[in-house]
Amino acid sequence: MTDCLFCKIIAREIPSYQVYEDDLFFGFLDIKPLNPGHSLLLPKKHYQWVYDVPEVKEYWAVANKIALASIKAVKADFVSFLTIGVEIPHAHIHIIPRFFGDDHGHGIDTTKVKEINSETMTQIAKSLNLHLQ
Repeated sequence: MTDCLFCKIIAREIPSYQVYEDDLFFGFLDIKPLNPGHSLLLPKKHYQWVYDVPEVKEYWAVANKIALASIKAVKADFVSFLTIGVEIPHAHIHIIPRFFGDDHGHGIDTTKVKEINSETMTQIAKSLNLHLQ
């Protein structure tokens, strides 16, 4: 889809802090993170909804792999997943490292965006990549 922001990121027309790539999926840090290490995992082929992805089992297995790596990379206490999907109509899983006492409470407050500079984002992406190997 030519107007899709995520398709442009996958095609590398728009830069990203990449954390994962295989034949089917592409992962990168969210530039409006809800916590350090907040990643997005997308199918490379354009589908609107997560449940439309034919390889849904593999999709969630990769999301789990990134979640476990993010716990190590940013020393998170646990991880939350979101699949809201209406803000950009390309299937994506939010993988959000969580910390006891973070400002999200018992759920995820999508208005609690963190300011993280480019250098720190690059370091987090490198750390995630190392823990995914």
